[in-house]
Amino acid sequence: MGAASVIFGCEGLALSPRERDFFRESDPWGFILFARNIEEPSQILRLTSDLRDAVGRDAPVLIDQEGGRVQRLRAPQWREWRPPLDQAAITGETAARSFWLRSRIMAAELRALGIDVNCAPTCDLAAASTHPFLRNRCLGSDPARVIELARATAEGLMAGGVLPVLKHIPGHGRAVADSHKDLPSVDASLEALRESDFVPFKALADLPMAMTAHIRYTALDHLPATQSPRMIGLIRDEIGFDGLLMSDDIGMEALSGGPGARARATMAAGCDLVLHCNGEMAAMEEVALAVPPLEGAAQNRAEAALDRRILPDRVDMAAFDAEFEALISGGGNG
Repeated sequence: MGAASVIFGCEGLALSPRERDFFRESDPWGFILFARNIEEPSQILRLTSDLRDAVGRDAPVLIDQEGGRVQRLRAPQWREWRPPLDQAAITGETAARSFWLRSRIMAAELRALGIDVNCAPTCDLAAASTHPFLRNRCLGSDPARVIELARATAEGLMAGGVLPVLKHIPGHGRAVADSHKDLPSVDASLEALRESDFVPFKALADLPMAMTAHIRYTALDHLPATQSPRMIGLIRDEIGFDGLLMSDDIGMEALSGGPGARARATMAAGCDLVLHCNGEMAAMEEVALAVPPLEGAAQNRAEAALDRRILPDRVDMAAFDAEFEALISGGGNG
């Protein structure tokens, strides 16, 4: 029997004794860091080490380091990355190479801190109506373009020893509400979704991990995808994703009920892991009681994902950095 089917956040820059004891007892599969956990490199390395020590294994440590508005590591300690949509526009025909380089450099920054999973690439299709909280986090509006750049992003991360997380499956781009605050509804037909939104996710279905969308697709179900057995079935059977499937943060207000109820509904729908981010002890205690241990097919998927972590080859990072700077300054746009 494996670890608990949950990824937890923590409250601050260092583990409190209470957190250490709680994580030892609850044994979450992994952890996720946010800006509240970030100060400087040696502090982060201590924190990631302490998180792993608390559960007694090489547990994955996740972060959202997309670039643009969503990046937890920021200047002056780390590079400021352009929003993905902006970089795609700037680099034109060389965009795929630029995204591979960006992700390979990013992976080196993350691994140096003990972080080995990055919640990227975002494969949602950007539209004029896409909510601003998401739009410039997207890679483009054309499925073929998104597939190209998402593949480059994923391969750059994995070459650097960091697992990518495909998100937000099966597609968040049509949402006109912010799922942190409300449950967005998408009224497109199944045929329209198959022709556009689902396409990048089908093409990237071989990636080790994916994150669900807190979106209600009214043509299919009244429940958000994260908590819909029908939508999870579609992700597995039609989109063909057979990797480790985690929820988006169940603390987001797109979902209803208390933390325990949200966790139970998410697991009952067929997600492998619940993501709970805010680090609030009372809520984490509820979630810990609600989630089962990883076992069976879910445990196999978790092990298969972690088996794809590699020790990266030694490379000339200065040369990668110089090439990346040339591309984003227009030197490779042709």
